[in-house]
Amino acid sequence: MTVALETVLLAVGPGDADRIDELSEAVLEVAAPADATVVLAHVFTDDEYDEVLDRLEFETGSDVEPDEVAARHSTIRELGSDLAEHEVEYDVRGTVGDHGPAIVDLALEADADRVLVGGRRRSPAGKAVFGSTAQEVLLSSPCPVTFVRGNE
Repeated sequence: MTVALETVLLAVGPGDADRIDELSEAVLEVAAPADATVVLAHVFTDDEYDEVLDRLEFETGSDVEPDEVAARHSTIRELGSDLAEHEVEYDVRGTVGDHGPAIVDLALEADADRVLVGGRRRSPAGKAVFGSTAQEVLLSSPCPVTFVRGNE
């Protein structure tokens, strides 16, 4: 029994700027044939959020929604451009919190059928355990998770 993919959540964070090509290729491979909508999600910790607000020159003290901050983030813009080029529908979501639990919450909110998360290669000893964010998502996600490794 195969489950139809309607919504694919691609979660990105601060370390994913180096693996945009791999993430784009992976999400297109999953979403395009299924005509699924992709939710491009950027999760910020409190400190990351404040830093990004500064870097993107949002007005201090303004009520800026995380979705708006995520939409202006270069990683999300580049991935969105790739999706649009391949005529894949997408939405942008931003949230502030701990990466792993926030990704799981976004997957639940989006009613995602698949989650994609990026990660990096590990040393031989580190291969036994994924990074804490990936591990949290893999263990707690309400749907299947695809781990996309960069080519570092």
